[in-house]
Amino acid sequence: MNPEARTTAAHHFLAGLAEAGLEYLFCNLGTDHVSLIEAMAQFAREGRRHPEVVLCPHENVAIHMAGGYAAVTGRGQGVLVHVDAGTANAAMGMHNLFRSRWPVLLMAGRSPFTLRGELTGSRDNYVHFVQDPFDIASLVRPYVKWEYTLASGVVAKEVLRRAHTVMHSDPPGPVFLTLPRETLAEACDAEVASFPAERFGPVRAGGIPAGAAREIARALVQARKPIVVTSYLGRRPEAVAALEALAAECGIRVHEFMPTALSVSRDAPCFGGFDPAQGLAGADLCLLLDVDVPWLPKFTGPDAGTRFLHIDIDPLKQDFPMWGFATDLRLQADCAAALADILQAVRTLADDDFRARVAQRTAGWSRERDERLRAVAVAGAAPGARGAIAPAFVCATLNRALSQDDLVVNEAIRNSPAVLAQIHRTRAGTLLGCSGGGLGYSGGMALGAKLARPAQRVVQVCGDGGFHFSTPTSVYAVAQRAKLPILTVVLDNGGWQAVKEAVLRVYPEGEAARANQFHARLDGEVRRFDRVAEAFGAHGEYVDAPEDLEQALQRSLQAVDGGRAAVLHVKVGGT
Repeated sequence: MNPEARTTAAHHFLAGLAEAGLEYLFCNLGTDHVSLIEAMAQFAREGRRHPEVVLCPHENVAIHMAGGYAAVTGRGQGVLVHVDAGTANAAMGMHNLFRSRWPVLLMAGRSPFTLRGELTGSRDNYVHFVQDPFDIASLVRPYVKWEYTLASGVVAKEVLRRAHTVMHSDPPGPVFLTLPRETLAEACDAEVASFPAERFGPVRAGGIPAGAAREIARALVQARKPIVVTSYLGRRPEAVAALEALAAECGIRVHEFMPTALSVSRDAPCFGGFDPAQGLAGADLCLLLDVDVPWLPKFTGPDAGTRFLHIDIDPLKQDFPMWGFATDLRLQADCAAALADILQAVRTLADDDFRARVAQRTAGWSRERDERLRAVAVAGAAPGARGAIAPAFVCATLNRALSQDDLVVNEAIRNSPAVLAQIHRTRAGTLLGCSGGGLGYSGGMALGAKLARPAQRVVQVCGDGGFHFSTPTSVYAVAQRAKLPILTVVLDNGGWQAVKEAVLRVYPEGEAARANQFHARLDGEVRRFDRVAEAFGAHGEYVDAPEDLEQALQRSLQAVDGGRAAVLHVKVGGT
């Protein structure tokens, strides 16, 4: 073999990432990545294409940046972390991406497996001995669709194509690949086979069978009170338009529960709010569309005669050990395609009697909408007090300053009802949440969304707990260095109010309630989250009086529009 016709596995791996379509590597690098770093330098010198590196001081930001990018583009990216330590730091983000069904390729290096210099890349540092667990993949195994260890550079491109295919196949989600240091450094032939997406691409869900479309259409034509409950249908803008068209045609009220994307315009006549219990009362037909938890069974019970039809990218909820929602028909499909099929079937069945019933059913919608909006306006107009500004007032003020093109990333948790009710969204792709339970996601997600949509203003709304969890020093270091100006609005209620409320739901008259002792308050601390932003060159504002809010918000938005990230720290009332 001609020595000049040799290269390293790292070169094939880097080229394979580009061939698979990855545009970015969100990285927190370590001693295990030396061959990749060397290959990147050579690729740069030679002008060869490879993913752009975005350095993140903490893996929490790296993994959630990849999630935010995937959420708004549908294109999974790479996250490169350091052995088991980096994998552990990324694990909570993997949980969030897995539950949200966002594709990402998490790659962790492996400590060298040779001890005495037998191979290039052999152990040469103390840390190589202590960062070699028995089962590194166990750190993220519950939250991945696929895992693998790269065995040789000969198969690097095929392995990457397989990872890319699996993570993008419906339902999408994270995959995990480990990279032994000696493997990346091994000598390989200069040419290896490529694996084009046309022949090795992902499996996509489509519409529903014609018979199922006709069955659902007949049910809609016959229904007295049909409703929809959804959460993440809006992950595809085409599905939003399809849902609004079907709802208008059939007189269906649409309710979003714990939405992670805007699935219906708040201006659409069919929009019925965020409480499915109101819609379920008296409903004879309920379509569950792209929703994991349509209501909380402890507090909401549907009528015995309600028929449930479920269309979802993941209707089985195969990774939920328990689910517990009975359905009369369950179909795995892309809702955009399925609803278009159903609408066509409805139009073939519709007659004058059906149209008259739809008109009668929808006649009262404007009155109900006006009542809901009046209640929202009343809540948004009440300012609260110094040191306890009303969250609804903050969100209403923010709403007046935003356009319908701005993207709102919601991690307000306890104050999410204020965000959803007061920040009026009408366009697909302007609301983003997370289906997982790990706090601290919105900072990284906002950065990833801003990277994907640089012309769009991105606003992150979180609580003080979420801000702590977000590794904020990493968030604003990346925001400033990568020129990704986001606005962060922190609704600071002095602790984790969700913890207190959880205790009271289970023990409303217990010892903790009597002593007012919930171990969830952070009172007494001097906390200035705005100064975290300022430490990295971003803009900071602190507001504890309602009358100061609007001007502070305008200054923050001016900074963001001028290219600097901003943190608006607002002291809000708690319970």
